[in-house]
Amino acid sequence: MSEVSKQSKPQVQGTASFSKFMNVLQAIADSPNIDITGLMNVVPYPRPTLYRLLSALINEELVMENGDRGTFKLGTRLISLAARARDEHDLRSIAHRHVAALRDTTGETVHLAVPSGLEMVYVDKLESPQNVRMISRIGTRVNLHSTSVGKAYLAALDSAVRENILAQLQLTPRTEHTITNLDQLRDELAQTQQRGFSLDWEENELDIRCFGAAILDCEGQPIGCVSVSVPKYRYDSIDTKLFQTAIRATVDTISKSL
Repeated sequence: MSEVSKQSKPQVQGTASFSKFMNVLQAIADSPNIDITGLMNVVPYPRPTLYRLLSALINEELVMENGDRGTFKLGTRLISLAARARDEHDLRSIAHRHVAALRDTTGETVHLAVPSGLEMVYVDKLESPQNVRMISRIGTRVNLHSTSVGKAYLAALDSAVRENILAQLQLTPRTEHTITNLDQLRDELAQTQQRGFSLDWEENELDIRCFGAAILDCEGQPIGCVSVSVPKYRYDSIDTKLFQTAIRATVDTISKSL
């Protein structure tokens, strides 16, 4: 980047400190098992500043010390973050043609979503070819308790992990149909496990009903979900068994393709 570009780029408050952390991380990534002297030759920070940055990075498990050798390497948390980024990127590219086929089979809007904290995020959307469609976009964040993708994800988790998440959820009503009782939500998730797909019965958006199912990784853990959304006025005319069979087949195919 030229000096002109650097000067014209607006500064965001707090980025100076963040850049220091990133520079140290990059130096360690470029030279595994680098020591403090080596870092001082790469990044222009005084030794006390470097120790302070390293201490914070080690505390967050982004950097690890190599025993008592006085050298540093990238931490295990970065491995987890990198794996999640890789999975989400691979998931969308692998899943796209399958969710497109599901859209063609059902004639309704299909979403691909991935977990993000206590929410799900749409990372792909295939529009219904019909005139009335669902208002949503890639990047939309939705609740776990009120959506088919969220309930499918929760139902596929190991029970201990699921209970930990449920304890943190605020069961905010999105519509008059939203489940806001924890025991009722647990019952709904148990039914989802038995059925092999989840339901959103106008719980997140009035006049929209959805089917959802989870995509599993090689260890059987959910890494994403697929949903099919149907406007209420068209619901009575669809073949619900076709939709249920199609969405389960779609997530099974994607899971095997990962």
